[in-house]
Amino acid sequence: MRSIRFLIGACFALVIGAVHADDAEKTIRQSLGGLGQDLPIESIAKSPLNGLYEVQLKGGRVLYASADGKYLMQGYLYQMQAGADPVNLTEQAESRGIAKVIAAVPLEQMVVYPAKGETKGHITVFTDTTCPYCHKLHGEVAELNRQGIEVRYLAFPRQGLDSPGDQQLQAVWCSSDRRAAMDQMVSGKKVSAAKCANPVAEQFALGQSIGVNGTPAIVLGNGQLIPGYQPAPELIKQALAAQ
Repeated sequence: MRSIRFLIGACFALVIGAVHADDAEKTIRQSLGGLGQDLPIESIAKSPLNGLYEVQLKGGRVLYASADGKYLMQGYLYQMQAGADPVNLTEQAESRGIAKVIAAVPLEQMVVYPAKGETKGHITVFTDTTCPYCHKLHGEVAELNRQGIEVRYLAFPRQGLDSPGDQQLQAVWCSSDRRAAMDQMVSGKKVSAAKCANPVAEQFALGQSIGVNGTPAIVLGNGQLIPGYQPAPELIKQALAAQ
């Protein structure tokens, strides 16, 4: 179980009262709007904890607010269970949000390596062709496919737009055969492709919005975000369990 992170020196007060949910949502939106941060709010709803509202941001991240909008916090909300590990409700909510965002990306905008035979699960990988651990993961794609796991790539130039990785990823996405271009680029061969309208910058922004800050970043079918490389046997187990 992931270690519980405590907020040291912070005090959070809940204002519990008979506040109608619609009124609370309106109040919270007004309060957060006054921060001047232009928070991309996806939804506001009651959380499992009485008096606390869950603020889902676009991209999956979650904040919590009191019904009157006077108190705001960021952190993990756990459900304690007798005889079992605590359940991280915040992580579950964020995963659902991430899954929704990823599901909205059309497959034709990805580089897809389909499963061999029956498709038992899938993973979505934010990748950079200049990333050594992305190369290591790519070397195991064939095994993932053999085990029924479809691998879907999204572009994430880890050194930013206009970096060498960005140029390489654009060449892959502008190629007539993206899978062949990805294989060649990862193996160190140069790929030449005419410039085209491509989703690399958009996918880079999408990755940032869900908390990706390095590559490879793996999103399971249930939206769980795994930062960094995972060996194929472990990744297969996680992918199958996440469906």
